[in-house]
Amino acid sequence: MALITSSVLQSAQIISLPNIKRDLLIAIKECNARGLLHSVKWAAQLSYALSSTKPSSPPTTTEEESTEFLEEFDQYTLAKSYFDLKEYDRAAYFVEKCKSSRAYFLHIYGRYLSGEKKKYDEMPDPLGPLEYADLKNESLRTLRIELSQKHSKGELDGFCLYLYGVVLKKLGLYKEAVSTLVEAITLTPLHWGSWLELSGLLTDKDMLSSLTLPDHWMKEFFAAHTCLELQMNEEALKRYETLKETGFHKSLYIKAEIAIATHNLRDADMAVTLFSELQQSDPFMLDHMDIFSNLLYVKEMKPELGYLAHKCCEIDKYRVETAHVIGNFYSMRSQHEKAALYFQRALKLNPQYLAAWTLLGHEYMEMKNTSAAIQAYRQAIEVNRRDYRAWYGLGQTYEILKMPFYCLYYYKQAQQLRPNDSRMLVALGESFEKLEKIQEAKKCYWRAYSVGDVEGQALIKLAKLHENLKEDDQAATFYTKFVEQAEIMGTIETEDRCNAYLFLANYYLKKKRFEEASSYAHKCCAHNETKEDGKAILRQISNMRAATETPSNSDSQSESSKLPASTANENTPVCSRVTPMDLTFTP
Repeated sequence: MALITSSVLQSAQIISLPNIKRDLLIAIKECNARGLLHSVKWAAQLSYALSSTKPSSPPTTTEEESTEFLEEFDQYTLAKSYFDLKEYDRAAYFVEKCKSSRAYFLHIYGRYLSGEKKKYDEMPDPLGPLEYADLKNESLRTLRIELSQKHSKGELDGFCLYLYGVVLKKLGLYKEAVSTLVEAITLTPLHWGSWLELSGLLTDKDMLSSLTLPDHWMKEFFAAHTCLELQMNEEALKRYETLKETGFHKSLYIKAEIAIATHNLRDADMAVTLFSELQQSDPFMLDHMDIFSNLLYVKEMKPELGYLAHKCCEIDKYRVETAHVIGNFYSMRSQHEKAALYFQRALKLNPQYLAAWTLLGHEYMEMKNTSAAIQAYRQAIEVNRRDYRAWYGLGQTYEILKMPFYCLYYYKQAQQLRPNDSRMLVALGESFEKLEKIQEAKKCYWRAYSVGDVEGQALIKLAKLHENLKEDDQAATFYTKFVEQAEIMGTIETEDRCNAYLFLANYYLKKKRFEEASSYAHKCCAHNETKEDGKAILRQISNMRAATETPSNSDSQSESSKLPASTANENTPVCSRVTPMDLTFTP
């Protein structure tokens, strides 16, 4: 796994910051000339973080000096002006016969974006996820044939190869897309868009480590981003922290990625702090505010989420992030119809916006519309098969529909994406239990406890499973562990704790271990649900102890000699001396 284990510090020692600054300026120039605005934005953010660093040499390119490009400059400039105004067909038309690489890229990119725009323009107002299912870009097959012919002749540069890879990906030819994007990166490593598209095609760390990529400084950013996408959050966090130390400590992009990794690691308090710092550094930033709103939603910070929604509206009410934030705000207020409306609005702005599909599925679940929820989750998986939330949502939906074989399949997919997430393991265990696959269920519950049970449910389910199987000794062991965990966490359901106390009180009563039984019986008495059961057990303990005593003085003396000195000479009944403080018990 050379790619994953490679050292960022070693690369930083080989490539100096002045060289990186020069590369970034070249990337900005080249990507801007081709209308690749997101790559321009990414490179500009990194360049701004290196504002105190001077480039090692002027950022010039050979394309600008070629005779072919100079002869076609007027056509290219006119087409680029139309392209910037999103008149894609018009832009493609004016550079249709141009031969230079920039002009040709603008031609095919204009045709591609025109097809994408028409596909979504024909879409009616979204009334539900079924509206999106059969949309197609009719120009993809024509573009594939044309680019394939030029590729076989070796006439495509790195940027055109990138677009060829995107077309293959859209057509579902993922293996060919990976090899084409690797070729594009090898020819043009400064184009961040190629790295991003390749990252979206990788499904696991083995696939990541098998790639043969150029030894370029951008590979470190790619590795960090891919680790984050593959839920290798600790590895991603280490890489981004190391990149900060090598000279990118001012980069807002890296700070945002660290905040996302912290969020994925479920350190909500730290993630909220990091996102708040990002807001202070760039008060008009909307990037990643959707994730920030998810955090505020989970932490039930209603005033903060309301303020964020208001601020996003002031900045740009027609951004997908704004619609997402407002949707979360209405969802927190249990106005699920309005929440679904705003998530649909986000999808109208960008049908490839993954988070909105998943959250739309959640809202449909809240409204008991399971068929629409299933379609929304399926569409989320179409956008990104690595979205464990969509797989998990499908599992929950089929669980409600009482289709355990289906939910087992979807929970398995979610668990493979998040192997150390206790929620996935508990859900998987429940599915195995419903299908009477008891051994598999036991393994899932135990692993959920071993990796750190977030919701504190693994032990109680494991204990109940053993109780149902009449394996009282094992059940008592897990109930005891559960009680210890519950007292530490303090967030466990009272009903589960009461059940645990009651079982343990009865278990120790059968074993005639009266002190332990009394301790748990008194804990039962502290809750209304099990108060009467606790009193009944205490009476049984009192009767069983009284039955062991004989009326003769000698026997009484003999019996009293076995009692502790503090109680042997007392004449009060045993049951009246039993108090919670006297019988504290630590399993």
